[in-house]
Amino acid sequence: MSKILVRGLEIGYDETGSGTPVVLLHGFPFNRTMWSEQIEALIPRHRVLAPDLRGHGETTATSGSATMEEMASDVAALMEKLNISRAAVCGFSMGGYVALALYRMFPLRARALVLADTRPGADTEEAQANREAQAQKALQSGMAGIADAMLPKLLSPKTVARNPAVVARVREMILKTNPQGAAAALRGMAQRRNQTSFLSRVVTPALIVVGREDMITPLEEAELMHKEIGGSRLEIIEDAGHISNLEQPERFNQALTKFLRELEV
Repeated sequence: MSKILVRGLEIGYDETGSGTPVVLLHGFPFNRTMWSEQIEALIPRHRVLAPDLRGHGETTATSGSATMEEMASDVAALMEKLNISRAAVCGFSMGGYVALALYRMFPLRARALVLADTRPGADTEEAQANREAQAQKALQSGMAGIADAMLPKLLSPKTVARNPAVVARVREMILKTNPQGAAAALRGMAQRRNQTSFLSRVVTPALIVVGREDMITPLEEAELMHKEIGGSRLEIIEDAGHISNLEQPERFNQALTKFLRELEV
């Protein structure tokens, strides 16, 4: 575990392994520890960088809105600081929003994209209002209420019934998130742009991953991205909800490592 000062923020990150670089961007309201199984699978062939995004984990929280563009700029600056000129960028959920923003703003930084359990569109007015209500709740009452509200939607019924360790791990990540950072991220996600029309301009190799039972960013969102990104690959993870990399890590890792290996051919 390391920390570094970038763009006025203290950013917590893990960096390990050697080979072609891979950057892993976590979702909301989690932190870089959600990638531990993926890091283990990747390090035999890759230099893996897993940062805590702005306001999450060990990275400084800021007030106001933490936009996807600000987070993407943080990641690009961190890559520069660590002498990573290009990497395969894998973003989960909010991390997928950040990955698309990174590709749009710094296209030479991403040699490939992995978009996991995410969507390209903007929030509806109702969703924006819900995020603001969540932000107020986090600031006033902490993260326990956020965890209670989110957990039933994050995991498949099978995971909830059979894997209490994963449920506990997800809840712990949520509870450890700084309420100020969570509120800023919620407001940033509410403001994000609709990137659907941008997808056709993605020319790097792309893998789209989705849990079959994802209720938050459902299969049709993944199918839309697959349709719009030319030459992309779609991988559906069975018996998984929104957090497919934790619910079915072996299947997720198999899809991810296969995609990355084929980039080297």
